[in-house]
Amino acid sequence: MRGLARIDQDVMDWVEKDKPECGPYDAIVKPIALAPCTSDVHIVWGNAYMSDAPNRILGHESTGIVEEVGSHVKDFKPGDRVIVPAITPDWLTVPGQKGFGQHCYGMGTGMSFITFKDGTFAEHFNVNQADGNLAHLPDEVSVDQAVMISDMMTTGFYGAELAEIKPGETVAVFGIGPVGLMGVAGAHFMGASRILAVGSRPVSVKVAKEYGASDIVDYHDGDTVQQIMDLTDGEGVDKVVVAGGNANTVGEALEVLKVGGILGNVNHYDGAAEIPLPALAWGAGLADKTIRGGVCPGGRARMEQLVKLVQYGRFDSSKLITHRFTNFDDIYEAMIIMRDKPRDLIKPAVILE
Repeated sequence: MRGLARIDQDVMDWVEKDKPECGPYDAIVKPIALAPCTSDVHIVWGNAYMSDAPNRILGHESTGIVEEVGSHVKDFKPGDRVIVPAITPDWLTVPGQKGFGQHCYGMGTGMSFITFKDGTFAEHFNVNQADGNLAHLPDEVSVDQAVMISDMMTTGFYGAELAEIKPGETVAVFGIGPVGLMGVAGAHFMGASRILAVGSRPVSVKVAKEYGASDIVDYHDGDTVQQIMDLTDGEGVDKVVVAGGNANTVGEALEVLKVGGILGNVNHYDGAAEIPLPALAWGAGLADKTIRGGVCPGGRARMEQLVKLVQYGRFDSSKLITHRFTNFDDIYEAMIIMRDKPRDLIKPAVILE
């Protein structure tokens, strides 16, 4: 089979490999929708590669059709249409039993794709522990919508969950790329009365407003912190979701966060040696401001919970897709677009049916 792989640092190319084997609890899936992630970009052109395996196939955002299941798989069969979560933990680990399957073998190792095995940018791929890691794709949900649930929706919503947003609160979302836009949507669903979205791309601004943003803070128009303080009459915000920016963004977010507030971070600071925090903004450590950061939970239950929002018409995750391709080979171009991030991009996707 063919797959798009990381060959070496800064080198990506097609490889030929044997079709993966199916273990007794696993499934083999054929993709029907794929999407590149900034994490894939970091793996090839950045500092996020966690494996010594040569020619590791990329990808962790996908939906597909089950081709084969192991002898112990109960709830899935060949022909089933499925959402494949980006995070597919080993649920038989202690961290998994404690509710942290996304860190089943150490930080971030619940993303089995690429970390321990080939990813989803292939003609066939393996999903470990299928009953716990695949999710049924309802007929009412398009594959365009589903592939955006697999990582972008679950990650962005997790930022809002980490911040523990409550009804009526004012929230700032730093970054309105695809994850940040889902952070806006998550804050909206959790009841935020006012959502200040930090970003500037017109295409993202439009979708941010559709997902619930009440104010747009454009960092080109002046200091981000000052703009947010001005918009809130000097009070700041109750909660913050950080889904973009650089290592200094956490400090900026801390400055606008009220005493007693929570900062939920789902941004990966690729290559950063340190994340500086302004001492005064944290009350020299005594401001009762909480900083939380994490990888979104994985597995079937979360996927099937989130997909109901789309299934029953409450939400349309496909608004993220700005660049749509229809051939398997197009995943290469989609990766380059994700790396280069043209101004009209939110998210590329390859839809194969």
